[in-house]
Amino acid sequence: MATLEPINTCLSVQVHHMVCSLGLEKVDSADLERIVTVSGQVCWEAITPYLRTLDTEDQGLNYVESVRLLGPVCKSVHSHLLSLSTKQFRDQYGLWFRWTDNTELFVEVFEAIRSSQHTATALSLMKLTACLERALGDVFLIIDKDCPFLLRDLLASQELATVFGQSVMNVLRVFLGSPRSLNLRNILWHGFAAPSEIPPMYTSMLLLLTAGLGQILKGAVPHRTSTLLHRPYFKLTQLEELAVFPDINEEAIAVAEDFVGKSDFVVKIMLPYWREALAAYRNQRYADCVIFLLPQLEMGLRNLFTTVNNCPNRLLTAESTTLYTTFDEMLAKYLDNDDINQLPPALGDPIMEILWDLLNHQEGPRIRDHLSHGELDLNAFPKEMASHVVALAVVLLHHCCREGNGVATENECLRTIIGSTHSYCSRFHPIGRLKQQLRRCVGSLQKWDEIPKPTLGQPPERSGSDHSGPTAQTGCLMDKLVSNLINRLQPVYNEELSLSQHLLTEAQLHLVTKLLAGHTCTLYCPRATLEAVALLRKIASQCLTVSEQIMSSAASRHQQWLSKSLRSRQRQNYLRMLGSIQYLHPVFSLLTLLITVELLNVQITSKNASSECHCYLKFLKSLLQYTENMATYTSPDKNKWAESWDLTEKLLLKVKNFYSKWYNVITDCAT
Repeated sequence: MATLEPINTCLSVQVHHMVCSLGLEKVDSADLERIVTVSGQVCWEAITPYLRTLDTEDQGLNYVESVRLLGPVCKSVHSHLLSLSTKQFRDQYGLWFRWTDNTELFVEVFEAIRSSQHTATALSLMKLTACLERALGDVFLIIDKDCPFLLRDLLASQELATVFGQSVMNVLRVFLGSPRSLNLRNILWHGFAAPSEIPPMYTSMLLLLTAGLGQILKGAVPHRTSTLLHRPYFKLTQLEELAVFPDINEEAIAVAEDFVGKSDFVVKIMLPYWREALAAYRNQRYADCVIFLLPQLEMGLRNLFTTVNNCPNRLLTAESTTLYTTFDEMLAKYLDNDDINQLPPALGDPIMEILWDLLNHQEGPRIRDHLSHGELDLNAFPKEMASHVVALAVVLLHHCCREGNGVATENECLRTIIGSTHSYCSRFHPIGRLKQQLRRCVGSLQKWDEIPKPTLGQPPERSGSDHSGPTAQTGCLMDKLVSNLINRLQPVYNEELSLSQHLLTEAQLHLVTKLLAGHTCTLYCPRATLEAVALLRKIASQCLTVSEQIMSSAASRHQQWLSKSLRSRQRQNYLRMLGSIQYLHPVFSLLTLLITVELLNVQITSKNASSECHCYLKFLKSLLQYTENMATYTSPDKNKWAESWDLTEKLLLKVKNFYSKWYNVITDCAT
């Protein structure tokens, strides 16, 4: 993946000029005493006059002139902060950061700007912008209940202008939130800015402005009926499901450091970020490690993306008229000109699925989104997530290594890391989530054999409306349905399956486990597939509810039976429950197999004509209706066991009729 010439910057000419030069053009300094008082009060009325508007009808901000004029102000603020000790800064400004609910982070940012390390300043600016966005969102929620997802929309909102004033929000917009502005948050979080490219004075200015917002807020909130509440942090609950790589140890870090210097995945001007990321992991600063790495994973993928798609111009930051090339576009199936994106085949399905799981799927950790929007507690960032991101980085570094694959064979840990990707199946795609639901269903149904049963004397009397359970005819019907499902597997499953071996419930559940172990493609599923999978997930969820309810009720009733605390009618109902378990167990095991088989066939089925797809979805909705009714009938407060069998008989007949009618159509499409 060699490039023709060294990359000196990933900022386009105009963006580079705006960020790296424009604010430094004026050599004079602003009068600090007019900007901030001796006691630390920010004088917004001395800052806002430096803003300029365009000579257009809407009189939008003139970002170029505003940045040029605000440059001396930023220099004066930077010099002021550099003159303070940490204690002086905390004493003078600490109170005004409380509104962010993260005062210590801003003290850390202050200490970073006093260091000579460009990477530390960049890291601090990323943390500052994320925390500031979260805090501004909390303020927004004082007035409205739906906070904008994007920072640029938040800064442009009327709600924040009402609290802080429009001119104050315009000052913030010069630094953040618009592609035409300095846009500091985006060029850092998307990996465009090299360590030394953003002048430290902008970090100092944002630090002071954040304190200034706190001063405004102190006067604004007491006059409002609502108080400023801070939203709880997002909890990363998916760590166990995400665990695919071995834990990163010191040996793996050392080899990763060697990889960084050999892989074309790394843009050389970004090397300091990579080294600091690995050092942060070694020093157990796991949040810092991931904040450093995620933008560089995006930058490395962008580098590969532009190479395989032959569009080198896309490596640079875009201007305001063009979208940045970000994760969303790089992981998509098609380019913006409708050509097929060559990055997915270059990486292979397993790596693509890992990336989608980590970054994009709604039920996954979406780690970059949550981090960059300030939604995670950086002080409690889990080592497991950092280890996963480092391992993924190693995989991508190795994938683009100039020395080929041989280097991975020298280290057992690295061999394991690289090998871990080969059989990866998505955990957080709807298909992956459905597989997990089905595994839980199997586990729950297998525990039915452990349901305690009392020693019965006389069999219970049955009313005329009661049923004794499945008839021989029903048993034949269920066998027929198993046969249909086995036949449905033929186009999508390689092994020969014997019908006689899968008539028993235990064998069906074992088959489900075996089928779920295979790989199912999840990339770029069409809408019809996702619609069917959504219904299958709802059905599986209801099946699990029924199973858990029955086991819980049976255990509770058994204890009451032993303690002789059941009244006569309750005893009769308990015995009906025990009889129902005998026939509901094979029915729900069969239903679990049906969901699994339909999952494996869903991509074929969704290719049918729209009328056939409509009928198929209607069939799935009828299954869902059945399972929802069963969840109600088997709930502790209902106990409608006779009605549950009536419902089940109708369902089995409906399934038989559906497969009889549609089997030929579906199998023809598969072939």
